[in-house]
Amino acid sequence: MSKSIEELKTLTTQIRRDILRMVHAVNSGHPGGSLGCTEFFTALYGKVMNYKLPFTMEGKNEDHFYLSNGHISPVFYSTLARFGFFPVEELSTFRKLDSRLQGHPTTHEGLPGIRIASGSLGQGLSVALGVADGKKLDGDQSLVYSLHGDGELQEGQIWEALMYAAAKKVDNIISTIDYNGRQIDGDTDDVLSLGNLHAKLEAFGWIVLEEKNGNDLEAVIAILEKAKTETGKGKPVAILLHTEMGYGVDYMMGSHAWHGKAPNDEQLDTAFKQLYLEAPADY
Repeated sequence: MSKSIEELKTLTTQIRRDILRMVHAVNSGHPGGSLGCTEFFTALYGKVMNYKLPFTMEGKNEDHFYLSNGHISPVFYSTLARFGFFPVEELSTFRKLDSRLQGHPTTHEGLPGIRIASGSLGQGLSVALGVADGKKLDGDQSLVYSLHGDGELQEGQIWEALMYAAAKKVDNIISTIDYNGRQIDGDTDDVLSLGNLHAKLEAFGWIVLEEKNGNDLEAVIAILEKAKTETGKGKPVAILLHTEMGYGVDYMMGSHAWHGKAPNDEQLDTAFKQLYLEAPADY
């Protein structure tokens, strides 16, 4: 059943609570980028993407999503669970021995919703393009979505894939960049500036859309829907989605410090007070 905007907004708060609970339980994981991308995942699975349950690896005549920056697995796992791909209770096994929910997504345990192993940065766009080409060969009119970190764009393979997509007119793909300006070692501009990314992507032959309010659910839904209208025009489509790392938890925002650090007991309690729900469905 389709959820209302208000229900989806409540769900973003629940997903953020899941993210923090998961990384806190094992004192390990990547909460910053996960919290920043919560609206994107909620919009994609709650309003934008066409998919079916139960999940199948082939996903014929369905839209596909590929997470390239696999370290933000907590938000991916929570979203999949909350939208019915697997039981919510399984989130409690995150990063534990013999769990299907490893720190970076893997396929060998058959976790529903996961079609590639990811985490080695720079590879996801190449995979997504291969699937997009495959769909065209099969006469499948569905779309392929991918998500990338802005720091990930420092990887050379990304730029090879960007060139390929435009040269081969792969126009059934929508690739979103989580443009939060931060990576594990600091601000992206300080580590290795991307310069004018909008202009670079356009120069590489992509249709480029940009949304400054990447933590506004309705704005994210709108930009994704607009991107869909740009497909099929002979060019791949990119979205520059400006988000805030650690969004929703005040002490995590404004810094790269929480890229890969878990909160302690006191910090978790503080975060939950900020992410208040009258009737939380915590696992």
